[in-house]
Amino acid sequence: MTDAPETASTEAGAPDLANRRPLKTRSAAWAARLAAAIAGKGVSADVISGLGLAFAVLGGALLAASGGVEDGWRSLCLVLAATCIQLRLACNLLDGMVAVEHGRASPYGPIWNELPDRIADVLFLAGAGYGAMSAGFSGGPALGWICAALAMLTAYVRELGRGLGFDADFSGPMAKPHRMAALTATCVIAAFEPLWSGRGEALALGLAVIAAGTLVTVVRRTRTLAERLADRR
Repeated sequence: MTDAPETASTEAGAPDLANRRPLKTRSAAWAARLAAAIAGKGVSADVISGLGLAFAVLGGALLAASGGVEDGWRSLCLVLAATCIQLRLACNLLDGMVAVEHGRASPYGPIWNELPDRIADVLFLAGAGYGAMSAGFSGGPALGWICAALAMLTAYVRELGRGLGFDADFSGPMAKPHRMAALTATCVIAAFEPLWSGRGEALALGLAVIAAGTLVTVVRRTRTLAERLADRR
C-alpha cells in the first residue's frame, strides 16, 4: 500500500501534497469511509501511525517465533504475521488520509510518518530472517538483516533527493508496497510448507528475492538522483 511516509510533510508540519505517494487504494470507497469514520471519532493521524508500529512489533515477533515452532503452530504464526503486515499497511494508508483529507495533521506528523515506517521494515524483515532458521539455514538472520538494511537505504536515497530539492522518488521494483506484498505472499506460502515437508525454505527464498529487488531499487533511485543533479548544472 505505501514506501516512505504516506504523506511527506513540510518543515512546518503541513502535508506536502507534491511529494505524496500516488495510491490507487486511497480512492477506494472503503478507505474513504473508514478514514472519515476514524476522523469523526477525533482520532489523530499520529495515533494511527503508532498503531501501525504496534502491528509491526507483533508481526515481527510472530515471524521470529515461527522459527522455533513447527507444523500448525508455525503456520498460525505465519498467517498472523501476514495479517499484521497488511494491518500495518492499512494504518499507513489511513494516517495520511486522516491527516490530509480530514485535516488532522499534527506538528509531529513528519516524525510519526517516517520513523515508525523504518522501524517496521526492520522488525518485519529481520523477524522473517529468524523465522527462516527453522529449515536449518543458519544464514537466515543475516539475510533478513540485509533486507532490512537495503530497505533503509531505499528510504535514505529518496529523502536525500528530497533534501536536495527534488520530488520524492517512489520507484521500485521493491519499494515498500512491493516489499510488503512479497513478504505477505512469502508468509502465506510458508504457512503451507507442512504439506510438502518444508521447514523455512520459502521464507529464505522470499527474502532472497526481496534483497535482490531492493538492491536494484537502491541502484535505480541513486542513478535517478545522479541524473537529476547532472541536469541541474
